[in-house]
Amino acid sequence: MELIETYLAAWNTADPAARRALVDEVWTADGTYTDPLAAVAGRDQIDALIGAVQQQFPGLEFRLAGPVDAHHDLARFTWHLGPPGAEPIVVGFDVAVIVDGRIATVHGFLDRVPA
Repeated sequence: MELIETYLAAWNTADPAARRALVDEVWTADGTYTDPLAAVAGRDQIDALIGAVQQQFPGLEFRLAGPVDAHHDLARFTWHLGPPGAEPIVVGFDVAVIVDGRIATVHGFLDRVPA
């Protein structure tokens, strides 16, 4: 699903202006993101969260770990975070709520995190 691929591209884009353009493209203005470590609302906070995650895990990339399962206004997918082409360090599972072709909400779960 292209929307989810673009969503992950935003998490991988280090250039702040390019990343913000992807956030604006993918998210509704009042979008929310929640996982066990973060709860943010609005594009500014989502963009800041992505930047903070990039600083915490420099050089690592997010990638889909399988197909996106989508129906109605929902999409669920598993993702990996790790060095390019290597075993993931973090494994997660997200459920996205889509409104008018943009992500309105992401509910994130962490299946595997570093000790």
